[in-house]
Amino acid sequence: MFIADTHSDTLYALGVHHAKPAECMINPDRLRQGSVSLQTFALFSGPKGNKGDYEGIAAAEYQQVQRMLDAGLVMVDDPAQAKAGDVSFMLSLEGCEVFEKGLSAIAEWREKGIRMAAPVWNNVNRLGTPAKVDATTGLTDYGIQAVREMQRLGIAVDVSHLNEGGFWDLFRKGDKPPMASHSCCRSLRDHFRNLTDEQIRAMIQYGGYIGVNFYPHFLSDDGKADCVTIAQHIDHICQMGGGDIVGFGSDFDGIECTPDDLQHAGQMGNLLDALRRYGYNEESIAGIAGGNLLKYYQRLA
Repeated sequence: MFIADTHSDTLYALGVHHAKPAECMINPDRLRQGSVSLQTFALFSGPKGNKGDYEGIAAAEYQQVQRMLDAGLVMVDDPAQAKAGDVSFMLSLEGCEVFEKGLSAIAEWREKGIRMAAPVWNNVNRLGTPAKVDATTGLTDYGIQAVREMQRLGIAVDVSHLNEGGFWDLFRKGDKPPMASHSCCRSLRDHFRNLTDEQIRAMIQYGGYIGVNFYPHFLSDDGKADCVTIAQHIDHICQMGGGDIVGFGSDFDGIECTPDDLQHAGQMGNLLDALRRYGYNEESIAGIAGGNLLKYYQRLA
């Protein structure tokens, strides 16, 4: 089965925190153990650490790409290039501070392989405002220009940290459906990082994509979770009519705790089993596991 994950912070753990691969929730061995066909590695370029040296942070993470290639992983520019049985990866940006210097920077990072980008992380920047700060402030004029340039270049715009004002700006002023690379459902867990049902309906209507986050504090009120808890959020989106736009967005190596039975990428099979216990057939599971992401990028083309 083709399994895809649309968000991880492994390159940050390796390149900035200098973690050892064996310590990471995602490493080549664990990806193979979990039969993950396509892993998205985020390049974090927000203000956390390094005193706002966004370019330096992103460069340190980008240097880790070679480590993945040396370990036998295959870098792809389109999910359709990944194959079940191999382990491929794509690159994303979390926080677009590296775009603040001008729109030409977007093409530069696209040349480096970026295929999805979140305008903001948890801080206000030149593009917009995150959900952590307030709900209503929309994208800036520059943010709208940047989003349009991303979409022109085939970069999926990721709303996972964006506030509601910015989210709706994307639908009013963008021309391609956005994605949420690592988000959960606010109706199941009331947290500012989670998507409201109204937002989920918009993603369904316009053909977006939602990768459900594995972070227990986004999944449940008590901060405890297992694969069934993740399946509940996936099922909520499916019950709303989003069975063809939902998938996995682990946030591995960016979260300090994990579901009890999904502590690293090598245990992804446990999530597939939870979906089976939830009553999903193999065709539906194949879509959720990775097929829906393939179709989303076809819609962006």
